[in-house]
Formats: sequence, structure tokens, C-alpha cells
Amino acid sequence: MKPRKIIKETSQEDLLNLMSLWNNGEVMSFVGYPQGLGMTLLKLMEWLPWAISKPGRCHYSIYQHEVGYCGETFYHVDEMYETAALDIKLLPEAQGKGIAEFALRFAIEQAFVQGKAKIVYVDPHPDNVKAWKLYRKLGFTSKPRPTNLEHWDTYLEVTREEWENNRSSLEQKIHSNRH
Repeated sequence: MKPRKIIKETSQEDLLNLMSLWNNGEVMSFVGYPQGLGMTLLKLMEWLPWAISKPGRCHYSIYQHEVGYCGETFYHVDEMYETAALDIKLLPEAQGKGIAEFALRFAIEQAFVQGKAKIVYVDPHPDNVKAWKLYRKLGFTSKPRPTNLEHWDTYLEVTREEWENNRSSLEQKIHSNRH
């Protein structure tokens, strides 16, 4: 039996786990915090209402029954441009188990359906090889960075149409392999 993965909207009961994730230098090194964020529970309690203000923004906590708390994923929609920024971070012990792909697929779906985004994007650190591999697997492609975003070295996106086409072709492939 496959280990069960659970993705749930982050709530106060997840904040100690999230604090541990954000204060982990190994996890946060690719976002510029090799010592971790130094986050406190009070700061997280103040941050939480902003982070889960649907439909434009939602933060999720990821669990898997063998690992326990694994990490986070979220989307944040810019309504004017109909784009959603995405991110995912996993604890080292949760990496390499298919959890990131499962969780990011979920966040992408939510950004398109609930958040009404037409494009989702990520901007991984140029040296984060694992992230690049995941994003490419999910159909993200490098494009010129839109001028409405802060300058950064990378920008990968997938449109809703591309996502739905990839999903349809994958489902057809799975269906034909069963017969």
C-alpha cells in the first residue's frame, strides 16, 4: 500500500511545524536564508489570516503518514494579471518520495480552479536542481520574466490550457496502458 499523503489548508495547529520548516537553514538556503528565517510562533499567528485569504491566496500544509509533517505549498494570485505565484518547500526527510509532485499538482489545480489564475509560475534558484527537475516534469517552461514582477534570474510558467492538455494526455496514456 502506498503511503497516504494529506494536503490541508494551513491552520493554527500547523504553525509549530511551519515554524520548524522556515527555521531550517537547509530548507531555506535556496530562498536566501541559510540560517533559516528565525520565525516565531507569534509572527506566524499574525501571518496566517493573510496566507489563507481565498480565493486569491491559500497556504497548505503537507503530511504523509510515514514522515508526518513534510512541508508547505501555496499559491498567490495577482488578479490584475491573472497569474499565480507558486512555491513548495519540504523537509529533507520528505524529499525524494513523490510528495512534492503530488502537493504541487494540488496547488496548481487550486490556483487555476479556486484562484481563477490563467498562468501559474515559479522562480526557482538557478542552483536548485531538484526544483528545476520537478518543475520541468510538471510542464513548466522558461519564459521571459514579465515586467510587472520584481527582477529575478529565473521564471518558469505553465498556462491553464497547457496544464489541462498535459493532464488530458497523461490520463489518456494511463487509460491506454490499463487495456
